[in-house]
Amino acid sequence: MMVAAHEPSGFDGLLVHVEVDIRRGIPAVDLVGLAEGAVREARERVRAAVRNSGFEFPLDRVLVNLAPADFPKEGSAYDLPIALAILGEAGILPDPGRPILALGELRLDGRVEAIRGALPAVAAGLAAGIGDFVFPERNLAEARSLGRGRVYGLSCLSDAVGLLERLREDRPPADLEDGAAAESLIEGGGGAMREQPLAVASPPEGDFSDIRGLARARRALEVAAAGGHNVLLFGPPGSGKTMSAHRLPSILPDLSEEDAVAVTKLYSLSGLLLESAGPLRRPPFRAPHHSASREGLVGGGRVLRPGEASLAHKGVLFIDEAPEFHRDALQSLREPLEEGRVSIARAGRTVRLPADFQLVIAANPCPCGNLGREGRACLCSLQEIDHYWKKLGGPLLDRIDIRVPLRPADVRDLVGPPGESSASIRARVERAVLLQRERYRGLGFDRNSRIPAGSVGRF
Repeated sequence: MMVAAHEPSGFDGLLVHVEVDIRRGIPAVDLVGLAEGAVREARERVRAAVRNSGFEFPLDRVLVNLAPADFPKEGSAYDLPIALAILGEAGILPDPGRPILALGELRLDGRVEAIRGALPAVAAGLAAGIGDFVFPERNLAEARSLGRGRVYGLSCLSDAVGLLERLREDRPPADLEDGAAAESLIEGGGGAMREQPLAVASPPEGDFSDIRGLARARRALEVAAAGGHNVLLFGPPGSGKTMSAHRLPSILPDLSEEDAVAVTKLYSLSGLLLESAGPLRRPPFRAPHHSASREGLVGGGRVLRPGEASLAHKGVLFIDEAPEFHRDALQSLREPLEEGRVSIARAGRTVRLPADFQLVIAANPCPCGNLGREGRACLCSLQEIDHYWKKLGGPLLDRIDIRVPLRPADVRDLVGPPGESSASIRARVERAVLLQRERYRGLGFDRNSRIPAGSVGRF
């Protein structure tokens, strides 16, 4: 049986072939191919799950190779493909006659648990010519959201016989057998993502009508949304910085199909995608705490995961109280702002993740927050104020196109009628985005904020 798995390293990940050889010898399972801790432990989980599912584990020497053998393999998602490959090689499970990609963590009683990275795995399998996939049932909505390939759900290992029989007989998944969706999946057709309940990549969006008396901020955020510009909002506490920033996503257009796939893949790799949800359609909004580390913002760590910059891809990264962040964490955002991606170097390899986001920074004018505030006295020295703003640094501020000083709104504005709604502003923003895409067609960029220096005069 030809079984493949997927290593979620970087954005696209790596396709891993699970090879099994059973030969005479002292009964044991040898696992090779740079398997890390959780993968090595799969030997015992698989043995117990196979036995408790009513199958007989081979009483021979079993060799499992994870190819390519020179790339580290991590995580418990290899349990299911290893179990299927062993039982297939032993002749216990039927061979479907074509390669399948499987992922899933096994419990000792044979139940199959959900994993992260289902959508990237399907994309990698399709790119390699694999059309059949086996995932835990709780990952089905995510795995099917691309609308291509045939994705089968498995709740426990004991059901693998019936599932593989369906595969061998070229029958669609049981839950799609009578639906029109099954026909589309069988033909591999349609490249469109299937409509599913939306996953949540940001808190519920407020409405711009909540913003009262801040005409300058409203206009600046509308221009920023239309052109994809970065924004700095600074002013004393209570001037509406945070509230305004949280409403920026409400005037951004829906994600295009290509961007929706990319954003959903990033959330899947991070394990943040709801198990019952399909593709993300709205731009994400990320607001990390000021204690976030450099790895938390741009990604990295012992096990590579997308950081906040990548999770904000095609959306908004909001840095509230920016001078309270660690300086090295803030400065690590300079390259993603310039290149639209994050490059993480590790020994022998470099992982690249998309990170094309709008940066919104909010800051007080001074450490105490009273500088320029009517009726309050600022007690900060010039040296303290200078040190406070140096946390941001000139190179980072140079990448921020729009800077808006704010003052608390007049009380008469607060009790006045509501402002223009997000829906009407979004309509203008969508028209502006379409104009830019047409204007810059074929030039390698599609927003005003991405115009190369040599082309500014032309446009």
